[in-house]
Amino acid sequence: MEKKNKFANYLCKPEENIYEIDFTRFKIRDMKTNTVLFEIAKPTDLRDCQESEEDVDPNAGRFVRYQFTPQFLRLKIVGATVEFTVGKRPVESFRMIEKHYFRDRLLKTFDFEFGFCIPYSRNTCEHIYEFPPLPEDLVNEMITSPFETRSDSFYFVDN
Repeated sequence: MEKKNKFANYLCKPEENIYEIDFTRFKIRDMKTNTVLFEIAKPTDLRDCQESEEDVDPNAGRFVRYQFTPQFLRLKIVGATVEFTVGKRPVESFRMIEKHYFRDRLLKTFDFEFGFCIPYSRNTCEHIYEFPPLPEDLVNEMITSPFETRSDSFYFVDN
């Protein structure tokens, strides 16, 4: 994971997810005030969806686009809660590495262990992110170009 630039495309196809890991909810909160800053969840009953399978983008659900307030860039610690389900296979040593970029500059790398997940389980985990202090000129650039801040997430099973 020494790559310093963000990836342009996904490294795996959706059908290569042999563990059937499906992220169903994501929430970010300010740890100091406990304020929820962002929350998104998949519908629990897919019958509520009006689209046919042919209309669904196979990469839908593999990315989240959000825009935070300028105050977000000045936060020191946030909690990110993820909820995910696992299919019929046990998941050994589930790990996530996230790399956050502004343009082509790597800002921070986070490495989290989920551990073992039993088959057919729904799992929830909150990871605590400690942000590095950012120079004021960089914060201003990020505010004026909000969609140039990106991240790559990499998930590994059994190393």
